[in-house]
Amino acid sequence: MTHPLPQPLSDADWPEAALALRDGFAGKLNVYRVMAHHPALLAAWAPLRKHIVLDSALGLDRSEVVILRTAHRFGSAYEWAHHVSRARKLGFSDARIAALRDMPEGEDGLIARAVDALIDQRRLPPELDAELAAALGREAVFDLIATVGFYSVLGYLLMSYDTPIDDAIAAEMAAAPL
Repeated sequence: MTHPLPQPLSDADWPEAALALRDGFAGKLNVYRVMAHHPALLAAWAPLRKHIVLDSALGLDRSEVVILRTAHRFGSAYEWAHHVSRARKLGFSDARIAALRDMPEGEDGLIARAVDALIDQRRLPPELDAELAAALGREAVFDLIATVGFYSVLGYLLMSYDTPIDDAIAAEMAAAPL
């Protein structure tokens, strides 16, 4: 017997246990509408999401570099499209965003090397950790590691369940491809 893959829940199908989250961040994106199939996980996810997305010691620009590189490395079209949109709103040029598919120079390159090390080696080598701590600060290194982990889990969910890119982001990417 085959089971259909979980799809984003409509408001009408939203579980009562997660209603408060639907009216906040979770009701806005398909990734969380899929995660709502497991209300306890979605509720546990919320505080970490707040820290990673809003309160990270990396700051918004560096966080976007981490997320875009992670999305690229995972091949997550959903996260790539959503964060191209977010990076553009932060003032990133398309050239800066596109460079994250390769190996950019400067601080973006340092961050990209860190993401690659975490994905490929499952750790930061001591010399890279020291370089990151000197450039970004120790708390930002912790947040970089946590951000890669957070978006890795989202990538697993998105790709396992073939989550569709949200309509507004798909339309934006169609109108202004990278």
